Amino acid sequence: MFYSILKFILTILFGILFRPRVVGRENVPLEGGMIMAANHLSNWDPPVVGTYMPRPVAYMAKEELFSPAIAGVIIRNLYAFPVKRGAADRGAIKTALGILKQGLCLGVFPEGTRSKDGKTHKAESGVALLAAMGKVPVVPTAIIGTNKIFQNGGFLPRLQIIFGEPVYFEGKHNDKEELANFSKKIMDKIDNLIKINSQY
Repeated sequence: MFYSILKFILTILFGILFRPRVVGRENVPLEGGMIMAANHLSNWDPPVVGTYMPRPVAYMAKEELFSPAIAGVIIRNLYAFPVKRGAADRGAIKTALGILKQGLCLGVFPEGTRSKDGKTHKAESGVALLAAMGKVPVVPTAIIGTNKIFQNGGFLPRLQIIFGEPVYFEGKHNDKEELANFSKKIMDKIDNLIKINSQY
């Protein structure tokens, strides 16, 4: 209920402020476990993408965001769960796989951190591992403009969210080279979506 109400409010608010251009919603599977993998430009990315996804998204979020307790309650009601950065967090991986097993959508940012220069960077292997172990499709998602919000004297850019066609991992989940190649494939597709749509 809280998620639906907030999504309704943000749809109106973002529509007025940012005149968003959303492309490729038909590429998002409406049923079954899936991963939404996007480039990461700013803290605006999770709510912006979550607002325009045609289904709820559960995000991994750095554990610092869950303190104080009231903040943790709010974030958990938005389907987010904590992850320790800079270390292999087996608990977070187990939770993520549980979400996929339930047939839900998991949102991840393969680069692991926000891009400081607005460009896409090398992905970590986590997204490929989750796709392999969860046996679910990955929807490459391009975000354009969130890094320019409230910059240059309060300028509000037109945001773009582009959902690409799903891709599937077909290798072995314990093959590091195949995992790395799949992660690179995802980022290449995101980068291509950005290049194609940057003209708008």
